Amino acid sequence: MERLWAPWRLQYVTQEKKEGGCVFCDKPLLGDDRAAHIVRRGKLAYVILNAYPYNNGHVMVAPFAHESNLETLPPEALHEMMDLAQQCIRVFKLSFNPDGLNLGFNLGTAAGAGIKDHLHLHLVPRWAGDTNFMPVVADVRVIPQSLEQSYDQLLEGFAALESA
Repeated sequence: MERLWAPWRLQYVTQEKKEGGCVFCDKPLLGDDRAAHIVRRGKLAYVILNAYPYNNGHVMVAPFAHESNLETLPPEALHEMMDLAQQCIRVFKLSFNPDGLNLGFNLGTAAGAGIKDHLHLHLVPRWAGDTNFMPVVADVRVIPQSLEQSYDQLLEGFAALESA
């Protein structure tokens, strides 16, 4: 059996699992954005790193309100989510230099939503050749950057945008 080193997963697999609750509701209440991996806050929505990224820098934009339906999300929250998505794209282009980006909502379990009860938009930077043989042959993704490194790189990018 092949093994890949992924030390950041230890905290997840050993932590006590809570019944109920919502990660997208709970994380903003922690009071420590670095520990929660929240890289940007708006009034109605925020940007958080995906704890199980598809690629370096994979973030999600979520409304603070616990809402599962895009069609019933208040327009102001949807607009802020899109504003934050635009900011993320600018940061990716400035700090990560990707060859492309994937953006998407997974609405419902059948559509691939791991957390179907709280709407969130995925933004994934992509590079030519980033889909190597590992996902195909071994059903494994190799992410060469830690969440903390991605967090710092994103913060630097947002700071650069603000000073420009």
